[in-house]
Amino acid sequence: MHGNKQHLQKDFFLYNASKARSKTYINMREVSERFRLPPSEYVIVPSTYEPHQEGEFILRVFSEKRNLSEDVENIISVDRPVKKKKPKPRPGDADPESEEQQQFRNIFKQIAGDDMEICADELMNILNTVVNKHKDLKTQGFTLESCRSMIALMDTDGSGRLNLQEFHHLWKKIKAWQKIFKHYDTDQSGTINSYEMRNAVNDAGFHLNSQLYDIITMRYADKYMNINFDSFICCFVRLEGMFRAFNAFDKDGDGIIKLNVLEWLQLTMYA
Repeated sequence: MHGNKQHLQKDFFLYNASKARSKTYINMREVSERFRLPPSEYVIVPSTYEPHQEGEFILRVFSEKRNLSEDVENIISVDRPVKKKKPKPRPGDADPESEEQQQFRNIFKQIAGDDMEICADELMNILNTVVNKHKDLKTQGFTLESCRSMIALMDTDGSGRLNLQEFHHLWKKIKAWQKIFKHYDTDQSGTINSYEMRNAVNDAGFHLNSQLYDIITMRYADKYMNINFDSFICCFVRLEGMFRAFNAFDKDGDGIIKLNVLEWLQLTMYA
């Protein structure tokens, strides 16, 4: 465990007993304890009496020798896929379309019309036609607002519509995120809880801190702290879009950008 800054999984607490804990676990305004522990590496787990409540705690450590400490999860970043060079196609070679790709192409042509571009309403019809066939997701489909966010993410030419290539790229992302959702939806309820959402976000390549995870839960979870598939995808679309926009403005890569009010409004209103 030494030097590990990753979020601890549930199994860690199942197989590692606590070394010290408060004597009474009751609903009081303030609980304080003092412990004397041998030198070692420890995990401090503050908690509230009821789940999903916000609270504050203070930890005071007295040591005989000089001690160094640091915050964990203070680096916010996103993994970028490594671009692989595609082999040059030989004359006469053609990539065979899968059955799913052919299905999408046919549906896309039917809905898009002659211009071969779709708006948010048309995108919603296409996605829900396919997603509704996945009964294991137990979803009512994507909302219009979610589809607007998807178009904002993938709309590279600023037309407010998606062509077939942009749509294929979007569907690849949705399929990857769908796989993550199904991995954590172990009871097949069609939802995942806020704890599982934290791990899912990390699996998708987004590395956030505790404050941002709390914001995601507050924004996308229901009153029972569960997140359904539509909200799950909408969250990932927003994360992908905001990271992409930030990196576009961060020309020198120092993690700091400067925007005027027009740039800020254009960025946030269309995201």
